[in-house]
Amino acid sequence: MQVVTDRTTNVVIAGLGGQGILKASDILSAAALLEGRDVKKSELHGMSQRGGSVSSDVRFGSEVLSPMVPAGEADYLLVLTEDQVEVVRQRLADDGVLIAPDCLDTDELPRRQTLNVAMLGALSTHLDISEGSWMQAMRDNLPEKYHEMNEEAFRLGQECAEE
Repeated sequence: MQVVTDRTTNVVIAGLGGQGILKASDILSAAALLEGRDVKKSELHGMSQRGGSVSSDVRFGSEVLSPMVPAGEADYLLVLTEDQVEVVRQRLADDGVLIAPDCLDTDELPRRQTLNVAMLGALSTHLDISEGSWMQAMRDNLPEKYHEMNEEAFRLGQECAEE
């Protein structure tokens, strides 16, 4: 179910270094910009080069004043690895939505590295961002040779969320 609103939407994307957290936040930010939204983004790299915790906050709406999602105010918490759920759960609002990879069969992904885009596909089912903007944002942020496989992963994520 997609909800259109003028209020600021708060998304926290979290996982481990090397999982494409920052690329996922770039794609989400670009898709929201293509829809004419004001977008702010921040990143916490941590020990990303060693597989440590990484998170990125993306906020979008008619007017966004700060890039940071306040604790307990994330509308959506997109977590790319199960062991990070409890690390970042306190960021989620009481009525927020946790999106974790447990519904995905990662063996169905075209490549393991497309998990971040598959998870964006799951997130997309909750947001009022058009399919066209998502696809354009992926094309703008990923090398052309990876477009087809990432579009496939995005659709798998959408199917996972709709089940």
